[in-house]
Amino acid sequence: MKFPGKRKSKHYFPVSLRDPLLQPIINMTESESSRAYIVGIDQTLVDIEAKVDEEFINRYNLSQGHSLVIEDDVAEALYRELTDNNLITHEFAGGTIGNTLHNYSVLADDRSVLLGTMCNNIQIGSYAYRYLCNTSSRTDLNYLQGVDGAIGRCFTLITENGERTFAISPGQMNQLKPESIPEGVIAEASALVLTAYLVRCKPGEPMPLATMKAIEYAKKYDVPVVLTLGTKYVIADDPQWWRDFLKEHVSVVAMNEDEAFELTGHADPLLASDVALEWVDLVLCTAGPAGLYMGGYTEHSFKRQTTHPLLPGAIAEFNRYEFSRAMRRKDCDEPEKVYSHIEPYMGGPEKIMNTNGAGDAALSALLHDITANSYHRINVPNSSKHPRTYLTYSSLAQVCKYANRVSYQVLSQHSPRLTRGLPEKEDSLEEAYWER
Repeated sequence: MKFPGKRKSKHYFPVSLRDPLLQPIINMTESESSRAYIVGIDQTLVDIEAKVDEEFINRYNLSQGHSLVIEDDVAEALYRELTDNNLITHEFAGGTIGNTLHNYSVLADDRSVLLGTMCNNIQIGSYAYRYLCNTSSRTDLNYLQGVDGAIGRCFTLITENGERTFAISPGQMNQLKPESIPEGVIAEASALVLTAYLVRCKPGEPMPLATMKAIEYAKKYDVPVVLTLGTKYVIADDPQWWRDFLKEHVSVVAMNEDEAFELTGHADPLLASDVALEWVDLVLCTAGPAGLYMGGYTEHSFKRQTTHPLLPGAIAEFNRYEFSRAMRRKDCDEPEKVYSHIEPYMGGPEKIMNTNGAGDAALSALLHDITANSYHRINVPNSSKHPRTYLTYSSLAQVCKYANRVSYQVLSQHSPRLTRGLPEKEDSLEEAYWER
């Protein structure tokens, strides 16, 4: 299911080596010069999971079951003790945007660009080394800014009673400077991907300024800005500030039902998505066991009616036009809101291994579709797919299916990052899932 490159042709556009009329499409898949990619900014950090006793928790003045920020020297001592005693069970490259870009590159088998900080000196076996090892080789790390010191570390300390205690060491992860943002890279991107955490740092840290510089470049070159909200606590601090931020800077917002509630005041994900469309062009809202929702705009005269059953909800028959493709509101002459919803893929995994990263996984699928659209528009501009300036290649209904499937894959594994792309043919699923 790869595109740019090798996306499953049955669901997108047909490619046949025997048809000379399709030679431009065949050529474009082999062209290095006409690639599309996404660029994202992240607080580079590593998730370190370890099993400890309660005495360990007390010795480092942590609060069992809670999350605390610790100083660099404490983090270094804690990490040394964990490694010396072989207490670490898992070390994963983390960070919400890092996860999203990695997953995108695994799905698309193509380039993404990560901006952030990285240790100047990396020792084999260290957490920074783990970060690089656990990031797709298709993710371009050449633009990372070198720093003297540690990148971020998030320690998940599990005691015998199963309680999880979190110790977070920011290190140098917020030291990204505005001059480290490459204008040319953002100018050519299909999307700029950000997280709410980036503009909420300690006074004096340059990360918020770097983020705003990236947004400035994105606006200059009309690149869609995609924001994932991160956590409900960040939004709850000042919901109105975030509403204004979305309206001024953001095209696509990704959130879960808790963040949606803090942002809009609506517990219903559909109503929350509807309200969010007053500020942005496209909404992806994951809602746990209720599945996921999407809301966006399309041109009134180009809307397409669904063949699926019409769904009840806070907005009656809200999915009537879910076969429409999303557009940015400014590109519509007569914008009309469209919505879609899908229940958890296969009813959800039998055993959920990890809820961290499911939302990031869903967003990576949406970004893949957005990039596929710009890739196809660049290479086959006269295609019937591009009578208007669309944001997505596929309909909202199809993007929901794709996001749902990728999210399932992450829920059913321990790591928040995909280790391989989706299978060409599903082992446990009849083709009728995609035909519906």
